[in-house]
Amino acid sequence: MSSTNRTVLITGCSDGGLGAALATEFHANGFRVYATARNLSKMNGLQALGIETLQLDVLSEESITACVSKLSSLDILVNNAGAGYSMPFSDLSVTEAKKIFDLNVWSYLTVTQAFLPLLLKSRGMIVHHSSGVSVLHIPFQSTYNASKSAIAMFSHTMRLELAPFGVKVVELKTGGVLSNFATNQIDIAKATLPEGSIYAPAKGPMEKSLAGDWFVGTGMPAKKWATDVVKDLLKKPPPAVIYRGKQSWAGWVLPLLPWSIQDRLSKQTVSLDKFEKVLEK
Repeated sequence: MSSTNRTVLITGCSDGGLGAALATEFHANGFRVYATARNLSKMNGLQALGIETLQLDVLSEESITACVSKLSSLDILVNNAGAGYSMPFSDLSVTEAKKIFDLNVWSYLTVTQAFLPLLLKSRGMIVHHSSGVSVLHIPFQSTYNASKSAIAMFSHTMRLELAPFGVKVVELKTGGVLSNFATNQIDIAKATLPEGSIYAPAKGPMEKSLAGDWFVGTGMPAKKWATDVVKDLLKKPPPAVIYRGKQSWAGWVLPLLPWSIQDRLSKQTVSLDKFEKVLEK
C-alpha cells in the first residue's frame, strides 16, 4: 500500500508541539493525516498546510467515541498528548500526580482500545510517545518519569500481545527537542514550592530548576526530530523502540552504568548537587 493511501491519527497536535511536527512530516510523506487536539483553534498552522484536524479530548470517552466515528480506516495511531509535573516527592500533590497518569498513561490505553478495531483491520501500528526519562531517575520529575516508565512497559507488553494479529507497537523514547513543551509546563505548574517545603533554603534556584531552566532552549530542531522519527516508523519492520532527540542515547547507555555514576549525573542534570550544599548546612 502506498503512503498516499495510508492514514495516521496523532493526538496532542497543538501548533509548536511535537505532535504538530509529526503531523507535518507524515503529511509530507503522502499520508492522510488526522491531527487532533482538544482545541481546534490551536491547530491553525496545520490547517493552513491542508492537514485534516479533528477535535479530540483524550480524557473524555465521549470525545474519543465521536472521533472514532469519523474514521473509516486507520493505519497508524500515535499517542502523543501528554504533560509534565515538576515537584519534589515530599511536596507533590497526589491529586495532581494522578492527573498526569490519567493523561500520560490511561488516556493512551483508552484511545488505543477505541481505535483498535480499525488497526486490527489494517494490521496497523500503535506508537506510544514515551521519553528517555522512562529509564532514568531525574530528580523532581518522579511523577513524569514514572508515567513514562509505565507507558513504556505497556508498550512492550502490548507489542507481544498484538503480534499474532499483525499489529505492531512501537515505543518512542524522545530526548531533547526544541518545542513548546517546556513553556507549557511552566505556565501550567508555575514551578512554585509550597509553603513549608523542606527545600525552602534553596527556594530561588530550586524553582528555576523546577521550571525547567536546565532544558528550556536546548535540543534538536523539531523538524529534524520528526523527519528521523517518521523515517524510523516507515522501516519494515519498524524498531520496537526508537531513540530520537538530543542525548536520547542516554536512555539506553546510562542504565548500564553503576548506580553511583547514574546518581551523580542525575543530580547534576537539575543542579541537585549544588542544592545539597545549601540544604545540608
